[in-house]
Amino acid sequence: MDPSNRVRGADLDVDSFRSDEPGYDRARMRRQSGGFVDLGNESQYGTGGHQASSANEIFADVQGDVPWWKSNFFISQPVLFGTWDGVFTSCLINIFGVIVFLRSGWMVGQAGLVNAVLIVLFTVFVALISVLSAVGICERCRIESGGVYFILAHTLGSRLGGALGMVYCFGQAVGCALNVFGFGESMADLVGTDNTWAARGFAVAAVLLLGTINIAGVKWVIKLQFLLLLIILVAAVDFFVGSFTSVPDAEFKGWLSSGTMANNTWANYQDNYTWFKCFGVFFPTITGILAGINMSGDLKNPSVNIPNGSLAAIGTGTFLYLMFIITLAATVTRDALLKNFSITADISAVTILLLAGLYVSSMSSCLGAMYGTPRVLQSIANEKVIPGLEVLGHGRGPNKVPIYSMVVVAVVTVTFIIIGDINKLAPIVTMPFLITYASIDYSYFALAQTFDLQHKREMRFQGPTQRDMQVYGATGSDLDLLFPERIRHKNVGDFTPSPTDSAIMNGRISNGEVRRPSVSVHSKNKNWYSHLCNRWLSLLGVAIKLLLMVLVHWMYALGCLSILWLIWLYIGAANPAVKPGRASEFRFFHWLKIAFLQAIGKRPLEYEQLVVTPVHGDIAVEQERLNDDNEDFASRRRYHQSTALQSHLVSVDT
Repeated sequence: MDPSNRVRGADLDVDSFRSDEPGYDRARMRRQSGGFVDLGNESQYGTGGHQASSANEIFADVQGDVPWWKSNFFISQPVLFGTWDGVFTSCLINIFGVIVFLRSGWMVGQAGLVNAVLIVLFTVFVALISVLSAVGICERCRIESGGVYFILAHTLGSRLGGALGMVYCFGQAVGCALNVFGFGESMADLVGTDNTWAARGFAVAAVLLLGTINIAGVKWVIKLQFLLLLIILVAAVDFFVGSFTSVPDAEFKGWLSSGTMANNTWANYQDNYTWFKCFGVFFPTITGILAGINMSGDLKNPSVNIPNGSLAAIGTGTFLYLMFIITLAATVTRDALLKNFSITADISAVTILLLAGLYVSSMSSCLGAMYGTPRVLQSIANEKVIPGLEVLGHGRGPNKVPIYSMVVVAVVTVTFIIIGDINKLAPIVTMPFLITYASIDYSYFALAQTFDLQHKREMRFQGPTQRDMQVYGATGSDLDLLFPERIRHKNVGDFTPSPTDSAIMNGRISNGEVRRPSVSVHSKNKNWYSHLCNRWLSLLGVAIKLLLMVLVHWMYALGCLSILWLIWLYIGAANPAVKPGRASEFRFFHWLKIAFLQAIGKRPLEYEQLVVTPVHGDIAVEQERLNDDNEDFASRRRYHQSTALQSHLVSVDT
């Protein structure tokens, strides 16, 4: 009989209990099967059929027989997503936001076509380094729920990870305010009013709507994201088509105008703007690239879904950025680019389609931020890193929807909506993300260096001939079980199994060797993107982001770093026993010192200390075996071990 047709937990055939037979009794069948019944797929269960295989199986007895409308609309079920429906969609709708529609032309008018293209490419390059660093961490370590916070806390430790996670959540909330305020401005223009408070009212209403959708469950968020992404792509196509079909006027000159692109090629900065300030305005566009990482708890295979989905999204987004900038530079006058923020809607083929894309892009970015940010905050609260935040860790339903964390994020978002100015909010958003990206880059660099340290130490302990050497009296695994400290260097940060471990007691021993947990940091895999993950590129990314923080707005940078430092101090004082990270063994300044000594031709002193008992001629010394029998050790088993020692004669000039 096929196991898939058998009730789990009992030798009972499901086919013998059809609903149309008189002997059918769902409650009796559950009692006989121990409560675990293979009930088919989700759609069948929603219509009264059999449901709850795999991830939903544990909730079958809780849900019971419910109407289809209740199971599909009001009951949250644990849902897992893949590369395209989970990561790619979430990333693309977050990186193709309101700034592309409302500020691409302004950036071309200020910086010119050449500098605008450089700003786009440099923005993507800065974000891509962090994406590749996060991908490298996913390859070398297991990834769990918590997204950006889990990556940082897992590598750098919970203390620094908690501080960085709070700064990241703050940046996400302000970024959500920036995007949704752009939506409010567009809606205010649509109804024919230029009142700032009207725009803020529309923005607050959008936050409440998106918060309600998030509370409904992640399944509804993903379904809505598909629809929003389709509308955004249709709006982009409508803009490109309109650039060829619209009638030229005083602002729009069309592709046939030879002097328009030449006039828009070079920079013409106004109102004290510079290249780096324009970069600071555009950079928040790409900050949503980490949205896929924040979905790590709702993905089928995060280590595969996150790299493929994130890299595909950033490639698609870069193409769309460049097409918008080149089209505007070639067809619109510089004066219109600087003053008319809605020029993209004016030259589109069907204005309502582009306006729909504009509204949707504003809401979609906010939707992604309100989905991922509360989950990061929930992970920080659940790990009890910061005392006093435990209430934010509570979740509703099987997917643990963080209701309280959503409320906190919504309050911060509404606060900055009241402040309300896209050009003022953009630099504030830029700083927390630059700090987070720099931390992710350093995390991968430290993790790769830690792997080298562990590998070097393991080779030193293993020795050149120890693999093939037979130990007299006992196998190596026996001694490892008796003396766990022998293999502790292989499992830095991991739990070392004892002889009474369930894995050992259950007999998972092959050829006299116990299958212990794998090393905490692994080498790189052989995927197509693995060679792109480079530790030195990540270290360069750290330097670039720190430099950008100073050049974009050094006062905002100093303020964010000060807040980060205060949170770090508070965690250390209130919760000093937080977990160290996988990369805690690596010390950056010690590595920098050794690298400097090697660069100037000096060899650093890295040697083993040998303790030798002093011998004095006038003192009688008797040798005694430390393992002689006595009443304390008489009951212990006797093991013998031989060790190959190597010695070198060293000539020391005196």
